[in-house]
Amino acid sequence: MADHQTYYVPEQSKWPIIATVGLGVTLYGVASIMVKSGQGESTTGAWVMFFIGALIMAYMLFGWFGNVIRESREGLYSPQMDRSFRWGMSWFIFSEVMFFAAFFGALFYVRMFAVPWLGGEGDRGSSAMLWDGFQATWPLINNPNPEAYPAPESVIGPWGLPLVNTILLVTSSFTITVAHHALKAGNRQKIKIWMIATIVLALGFLILQAEEYMHAYQELNLTLQSGIYGSTFFMLTGFHGAHVTLGTLMLVIMLIRVIKGHFTADHHFGFEAAAWYWHFVDVVWLGLFIFVYIL
Repeated sequence: MADHQTYYVPEQSKWPIIATVGLGVTLYGVASIMVKSGQGESTTGAWVMFFIGALIMAYMLFGWFGNVIRESREGLYSPQMDRSFRWGMSWFIFSEVMFFAAFFGALFYVRMFAVPWLGGEGDRGSSAMLWDGFQATWPLINNPNPEAYPAPESVIGPWGLPLVNTILLVTSSFTITVAHHALKAGNRQKIKIWMIATIVLALGFLILQAEEYMHAYQELNLTLQSGIYGSTFFMLTGFHGAHVTLGTLMLVIMLIRVIKGHFTADHHFGFEAAAWYWHFVDVVWLGLFIFVYIL
């Protein structure tokens, strides 16, 4: 007869249902914010929906992950379950890769096809008749319809805050790797030091990105409504910032677990999964730095 050492089936859970409700409310709130802001309407109700959904999601994550941690600490997970967690995290990161691939694809399509067509190039260069005198250059700060989409006065250069943020994230990949090796060696004091260093670097990134956004909105008139450049810029960097925020929260939770004595040199997939996710966030930023800021 099989036991939990060969196959373990978790008890029935309410958390998937709560996750569905929370995610639905959150996405509805986000969509409402974008639509209403674009139409010049009040977004107060949309923000309320967003925060309600976010609170439901926070409650779900706290409860569901708490159950997973408790079951792991009770020794209920077999090697089969460990493999299922690894496959699950791998597919989750793959889905995130495809998520960002869609936005990078949109950026590529606009830069390589749509904007040149409006400028008169290529097989569909007849589109140039739509906007007489349009200058097809990238970054696009001369929008075809400036009345509907006010052009930004300038764009953010790569060698200021973006470069600093790149250094912060690349360094954080190094610090989380050192912490991982310390965990494998059983050196808990070293783990704490390098985990704290990683979290500080992550928070520094988020603070500087917030400063960059304020500079863009207040001084450069670079907003989500600034035509296709503003849309792609804020969608790519904004979603990446959201992923950095989530990754930072994961790192904080891993640090708390380390302090509480969780994980061993041989059993620490929770920590490893957070490290995987953080490296993914770092790689995405390198793509952003090159294709959004430099090129």
